[in-house]
Amino acid sequence: MRVSIAGAGNVGRSIAAELVENGHEVLLIDRDPRAIKADSLPEAEWLLADACELSTLEEAGIDTCDVAIAATGDDKVNLVTSLLAKTEFSVPRTVARVNHPKNEWLFNSDWGVDHAVSTPRLMSALVEEAVSVGDLVRLLTFRAGEASLVELTLPPQSPSVGERVGDLTWPGDVVLVAIIRDGHAQAPDPDGSLEAGDELLFVATEDYEDELARMLSPRDSNAPRR
Repeated sequence: MRVSIAGAGNVGRSIAAELVENGHEVLLIDRDPRAIKADSLPEAEWLLADACELSTLEEAGIDTCDVAIAATGDDKVNLVTSLLAKTEFSVPRTVARVNHPKNEWLFNSDWGVDHAVSTPRLMSALVEEAVSVGDLVRLLTFRAGEASLVELTLPPQSPSVGERVGDLTWPGDVVLVAIIRDGHAQAPDPDGSLEAGDELLFVATEDYEDELARMLSPRDSNAPRR
């Protein structure tokens, strides 16, 4: 997979290092000469240029990229880069960093953003996930809000405790993707049963989140969505 990253600061370089380690081709773009530190990651390509310019993206061959990541510290730059990558070069997937929570509402398909990553939201979700039992917690939203990764820790009083996974019918288009038990993730086994304390990870659309919460944790069905 070929990935372009706009922004070669600490965040961009960290992402690049992880991707390179996993065997992907990475191109880092930054207009600040001080950010071009090719010696720190010689396996990656480096380009000193403005990622908001069409000519830069053409030179970078961004149309050959599978993913374009906008990871600068400027939300305006991240939005423009994502929009150009998606509309002018038809990059299949764009990921944009949200620096300021007040701008999060802009990071959607209208600006060419497939996936927005907001550090404050992620940290908040992880805190809630760590301390909440019986509450449905939205961890990550995909594709401009059409579906989300949600988590619920099964409380002891849940009617689903002891139920065979294969006998449970989830609401609408909800999909159970993983069960975390005793710190270990496992794929759902239709012949297995749910236990109190299981962390259940679902992909679900917002329309069915409340119904899912009522099914798994009825006593919390009137609690506000987190």
